[in-house]
Amino acid sequence: MAHGALHRLRQDLFVDAFAFRPMPPLEDAKVARWVPWLPERLRHWARWLPHLIVLGFAVLVFLGTFAVSYDIGPLRGLLVAGYCLLVAAPPALTLFRPVGAYWISLFAVVVGWFATSAFSPYGSPFGREAFPTHLAVMTLVVLRTRPRLAVEMWLVTFGVTTVLSVFSGSGAGDVPPVAFFSGLVLIAAAAVRAWREERRTVVETQTVTAEERSRRTLLEERATIARELHDVVAHHMSVIAIQAEAAPYRVENTPPELATSFATIRENAVAALTELRRILGVVRSEDPDAFREVDPEAPQPTLASLDSLLDSVRGAGLTVEAVITGAPRPLPQGVELSAYRIVQEALSNTLRHAPGADARVEISYVLGGIGLRILNGAPSRLAKPSPGAGHGVLGMRERVQMLGGEMTADHTEDGGFEVAAFIPVAASEATAKGGAA
Repeated sequence: MAHGALHRLRQDLFVDAFAFRPMPPLEDAKVARWVPWLPERLRHWARWLPHLIVLGFAVLVFLGTFAVSYDIGPLRGLLVAGYCLLVAAPPALTLFRPVGAYWISLFAVVVGWFATSAFSPYGSPFGREAFPTHLAVMTLVVLRTRPRLAVEMWLVTFGVTTVLSVFSGSGAGDVPPVAFFSGLVLIAAAAVRAWREERRTVVETQTVTAEERSRRTLLEERATIARELHDVVAHHMSVIAIQAEAAPYRVENTPPELATSFATIRENAVAALTELRRILGVVRSEDPDAFREVDPEAPQPTLASLDSLLDSVRGAGLTVEAVITGAPRPLPQGVELSAYRIVQEALSNTLRHAPGADARVEISYVLGGIGLRILNGAPSRLAKPSPGAGHGVLGMRERVQMLGGEMTADHTEDGGFEVAAFIPVAASEATAKGGAA
């Protein structure tokens, strides 16, 4: 334990003691929280307020130390000015080299001690201001570095002070009370520093946890989308393989080159289907209960199933109105599925978070795609706590971005909530889908 303590003492106070460690300015968010009434330009300069306070303290130490000198000659005045500068420099140095400032301050205490003994017949002020300033320096160093430096600096300081008292013959009678008072000050500073470190750690942990939760929710939503698209893509690949296999039998005397081409198409389709099932099947197998309540062989829902969805939420107590503008037309299956899921999730959020509110679903078929708007009013009663991560909006946004669309979700002025999305559909895709239908 002693070896470990000495090693830590050496690492903290001796290794790279004068390393450059500048104190950063305050964060903009913290300044805005403390003085929200300040103009924006003044807030920017207010970030440097702690630096100005420390520098102002150093100037006051210099002037105060020099002011108590009286009736001094030119030579002695130069010595006093140099000593005052030696005492006042460490507080300012804590802004850049905190551990080095401690050593310079301790050196000022030693110089003041010997100078007081040499000039005491003349009433020299040497030594009177050195130790209070040294205590302030130690406090600033603890607040800037780590709490354990409080014990280390206290031991070194009063070890040196005790040795000086014994060898100078002045006795160590004043050392214990000063050491006790200094210990209380440093313990308080260490407690403040430890509290700040703990709070910073908690904030960082909460931030990381929130980011991990969002990332996990995003991955879960992508897994759900992958499972759904697995069925969509697998269906079309199966159709391609079947049609390529049956095509040669629909024409008499099929040329060998054409038959070979169809056979190649079928082989590639079957290979792609096998690879698709192998890769995306892993996503399905990681959550064996994902389709526990839904038949995995059932077709994926589309906007044609919107009426049944609205009937189900009406049965749950939600008053919902549906408005469809434009000419309804078949859309690519992925767009239909995503649009259905967005409406489903938005209505589910209304049931959970806005009990008693009315909802309105607007679907607009336009030339470039499809627009969705799900709006609900303010809740008429308090919502019960809802389990889950609460990232339904994140899943909806992921679906829209996957299809190259845009989405907004925000509270309305009357206390409700609005989800608006636009999913683009290329004209060629819509035409092909309509022809296939």
